[in-house]
Amino acid sequence: MSDTPWWRGAVIYQIYPRSFLDTNGDGVGDLPGIIERLDYVAGLGVDAIWIAPFFKSPMADFGYDIADPCNVDPLFGTLADFDALLAKAHAHGLKVMIDQVLSHTSDEHAWFKESRQSRDNAKADWYVWADANEDGTPPNNWLSIFGGSAWQWEPRRGQYYLHNFLASQPDLNFHHADVRAAVLDNLRFWLDRGVDGFRLDSINFCFHDAQLRDNPAKPKAMRTGRGFSADNPYAFQYHYYNNTQPENLAFLQDLRALMDRYPGIATLGEISSEDSLATMAEYTRDHRLHMGYSFELLTDDFSAAYIRDTVRALEAKMTEGWPCWAISNHDVERVLSRWGNGHASAAMANQLTAMVCSLRGSVCVYQGEELGLTEAELPYEALRDPYGITFWPEFKGRDGCRTPMPWSDGEHAGFTSAAPWLPVPPEHGALNVASQQVDPASALNGYRRFMRWRRDQPALRLGGIRFLDTPEPVLAFVRELDGASVLVAFNLSAETVECALSLPGTLQPLQGHGLESGSLDGGNLRLPANGSLFARMV
Repeated sequence: MSDTPWWRGAVIYQIYPRSFLDTNGDGVGDLPGIIERLDYVAGLGVDAIWIAPFFKSPMADFGYDIADPCNVDPLFGTLADFDALLAKAHAHGLKVMIDQVLSHTSDEHAWFKESRQSRDNAKADWYVWADANEDGTPPNNWLSIFGGSAWQWEPRRGQYYLHNFLASQPDLNFHHADVRAAVLDNLRFWLDRGVDGFRLDSINFCFHDAQLRDNPAKPKAMRTGRGFSADNPYAFQYHYYNNTQPENLAFLQDLRALMDRYPGIATLGEISSEDSLATMAEYTRDHRLHMGYSFELLTDDFSAAYIRDTVRALEAKMTEGWPCWAISNHDVERVLSRWGNGHASAAMANQLTAMVCSLRGSVCVYQGEELGLTEAELPYEALRDPYGITFWPEFKGRDGCRTPMPWSDGEHAGFTSAAPWLPVPPEHGALNVASQQVDPASALNGYRRFMRWRRDQPALRLGGIRFLDTPEPVLAFVRELDGASVLVAFNLSAETVECALSLPGTLQPLQGHGLESGSLDGGNLRLPANGSLFARMV
């Protein structure tokens, strides 16, 4: 156990800096705000933090459009602030992972400013450039996730450039060896500062098909979104050629070779492909990424069968690698609204946290999950997300999950002394940290109890997983490690349920997890609303 890498079975708390805590009164969260609240984060019982981008950026996509990947944007603070954050996190026993956006840059990055000037400068081929068709149209049918063609005309060169996201986020040409070397140099900068790992944004988007072949059309019945709305034209294609190319595998091995020079580093790749589970398995074997996660549990699909089938499918494919699961993040509707069916409660919030933290793998949890926050309903005039502004009203974008953390019952819920960059909804203010801390029955205290308890359950953190075939809405599985077996069962509904469950041996209920607990009597499993059962099998 002592030789187990820290990231196996770790709970990684995602911090969205803009919305965590503002310390300088400009309405936007910052690195000193994270430093000020690290005591709180450590007290949650998590193992690590993942900090979303805080690098120099014009903020067209709120930090995922990076102009200088080796500097802190003044909006968030300074490099000295980051160093102080790193030191304090480590003093609290927290590992620090930072976001890295490798596949594209901002159009204000120095590399792109040079590349766009001519076809013969030193960085002319550092981005994906292509001539127009004879009729002036883009070179192929590739689409941007954020709407419209993935190609933008550049008059200085008389060519189109590729952007899988916003037009202000041009894609790097990873077929160029100098690009790959420069990207790895940027990672080395942060490794030398002492970070413990990287969350790699859209890591399967690094390479494109060098032949620029058209993506084939997808039948209407197959147009389901994974990280994007199903009515987005992006869903109308099979994305066989604009991402997830075979050349990426060799690059991932080069990336891993760099990581291995720094002991204790972890890489976590965000993967969204036509078969994300297969790509996760492929990207985490043969000395590539340490972990991968996808959008499979970040969708509207919610049932015991869906969760069971998804995890089983990954288990069948991922025979070597290590998974990571998430049910919320900064890109999707908050899980209590997405899966709550109007029944959001502290009990459901704690149960969903326990469920995802009991699956085999590591876990990313998003700030505010511990408070039981629901999705904020914002009017059009309050939106800041270009994705939501483009697709309103059918898709409202990502602002609803990015509203500020509520810390107190004061003005703007204690997030800022100024007007916040996004409004704090009243229902979030009522769930503030200060109020929940003094309420033993709050979602926050339930979260803390479960996380502390989980740390002492090696089978849950590191064991194998075997699902039991149970009827809806019961999800049940066994976690096994070194001959020890733990039965885990959840009632994913707001009504009491009973079902037959035949297991060999006897069960000893495990206490201390703090959840609404069920019982198993003579093969009859009884679970209260949003109830759970953890029992040692002997």
